[in-house]
Amino acid sequence: MGLNLTQKIISQHLVSGKMIPGEEIAIRIDQTLTQDATGTMAYLEFESIGLDRVKTELSVSYVDHNLLQTDFKNADDHLFLQTIAMRYGIWFSKPGNGICHQVHLERFAVPGKTLLGSDSHTPTAGGCAMLAIGAGGLDVALAMAGRPFYLNMPKVVGVHLKGRLRPWVSARDVALYLLSKLTVKGGLGKVLEYFGEGVRTLTVPERATICNLGTEMGATSSIFPSDEQTYAWLKAQGREKDFVELSPDPDCTYDEIIEVDLDKLEPLLACPSSPDNVKPVYVEAGKPVFQVIVGSCANSSLKDLLLVAKVLEKHRVHPMVSFEINPGSLQVLENLVHLSGMKSLLHGGVRIHQTGCLGCIGMGQAPPTNSISLRTFTRNFPGRSGTSPDFVYLVSPEVAVASAVKGVITDPRDLGDYPEVSLPESFIINDSLLIPPLPEDEAKKVEIIRGPNIAPLPAFDPLPETLEGVVLLKVGDNITTDHIMPAGAQILPLRSNLPAISKFVYKNVDAEFAENALKLKEKGRAAMVVGGENYGQGSSREHAALAPRYLGVRVKLAKSFARIHRANLINFGILPLVFVNPEDYDKMEKGDEFIIQGIRSILEKGESIVKIDIKGKGEVLAKLELSPRERQSILAGSLLNLARIEG
Repeated sequence: MGLNLTQKIISQHLVSGKMIPGEEIAIRIDQTLTQDATGTMAYLEFESIGLDRVKTELSVSYVDHNLLQTDFKNADDHLFLQTIAMRYGIWFSKPGNGICHQVHLERFAVPGKTLLGSDSHTPTAGGCAMLAIGAGGLDVALAMAGRPFYLNMPKVVGVHLKGRLRPWVSARDVALYLLSKLTVKGGLGKVLEYFGEGVRTLTVPERATICNLGTEMGATSSIFPSDEQTYAWLKAQGREKDFVELSPDPDCTYDEIIEVDLDKLEPLLACPSSPDNVKPVYVEAGKPVFQVIVGSCANSSLKDLLLVAKVLEKHRVHPMVSFEINPGSLQVLENLVHLSGMKSLLHGGVRIHQTGCLGCIGMGQAPPTNSISLRTFTRNFPGRSGTSPDFVYLVSPEVAVASAVKGVITDPRDLGDYPEVSLPESFIINDSLLIPPLPEDEAKKVEIIRGPNIAPLPAFDPLPETLEGVVLLKVGDNITTDHIMPAGAQILPLRSNLPAISKFVYKNVDAEFAENALKLKEKGRAAMVVGGENYGQGSSREHAALAPRYLGVRVKLAKSFARIHRANLINFGILPLVFVNPEDYDKMEKGDEFIIQGIRSILEKGESIVKIDIKGKGEVLAKLELSPRERQSILAGSLLNLARIEG
């Protein structure tokens, strides 16, 4: 029996384990990427391992999230990231060069290679047939050190694309359709692999959009084959030598198959405040819109912006709408200017921002009070925009520009004929903001520059035999890493200062959480957080595990966990316990006192059932399903401690 594309790439990179869904495997990582919101901590972790140079084929450090320089913090961190890249043999993408996923797709993505990134949307590179996976910064640091990446072998879901998208229906609508079917947790433990006759009708940027948004379904990764579209993309980038044709074997099988008829899709949008709250655009049509933004790693490609520019050759932005464009990369911006798209945007009434993530990570672009904002972003979690309450819809560039023109949510088919948009056969290539690694002898002479906001990593104590403490918080289903560690211009500049950023843990849910946790920690007691289904969905930011650990949180008890957050909890010595009886969730409350006897022995013996004694309420049973490696990480107090022990 043949292999599907995911199995082919995994088999070629398999270090240990068997390709049986659910079993732990380890794979070799060819490339890594970091971005500045997660990269500072990842490089501090890499430094602590004690190597002279990264051991990957290629590693890139991008600056794209924290571009606001309202004081010294971000500027200092940019300098730290550049000098540490120079010291350890890492490519450095300077501020202004673009969003990590867009730039990586343009300049570094290679079919058949593995990519591990400290950003949850790393699977964007699946549009160029990479097996690209998002992870916490510590996992990426270890990959840079030449260590394999561990994960449970995912199920492979074949997504059969039939037909061709109709005018005004876009790749974003393919992803939104799947979100409506799978929800934000339907992709957990799965890779979404696209195949079928509809695949060849989609360009690499369109494929990348679909792969990018697979993250919002909880998928481990998403991937397209490498074919004539892939070759055309790489050739236009001057990288045709990187092309490798890759496809699943004709007799391969999938764990599940989803059929998608592209001919039957219509313009869709995700309503407030979840990416899976999907409806046809016509259902929401007519509601006044005050802000529209085209950007983010999902929809800021040259194709996306040319489409908007073409529409604005014939129309102008409604006077009550702030229509904003965040180009995805310097390459996108320069080619847009060359093709006269910028002139159409400016004459049409568009506000142009710098290349980067910006409002998608809460760095500016907050909408007005009680107003609707349409965004081609990846997430619309409550308050992520910087305004609370907010009313953010996730849409395609087609819906965005149509609504910006009309001033109300608009089905783009109402604009009439669809404009012809085609990508150039070769792009203008400008790598002036992309700094290559230094030779090893020069790199060793580089002094790493550290600003005052960069704090050393704290020590992580090993797991004790008994954990005793208090349930400090109880939350519901689909809690995001934004709930745990908020984004935004106030908090993200503190990502290299753990004591400072820890003050904001759960700030928007329980303003006293950090203070109460530290008081418990000072008394030698542990804190527990109780959650519902899909706890920790969203961003890969490991601060959502690292900061609670700093505050003394040692147990998270939930109905289920999102993949990356669960891994981050384990990496920093927090027990990810799952209710044996989900109904026990209902009897637990904030303020409950708990004790877990013999927890260290339970891990050492390989047992999987943990008894939690809740004072005055009796016993709650929890599952602790960990691999031997994960058990050792928690016993050691963190994966970093374990790496040091193992050398």
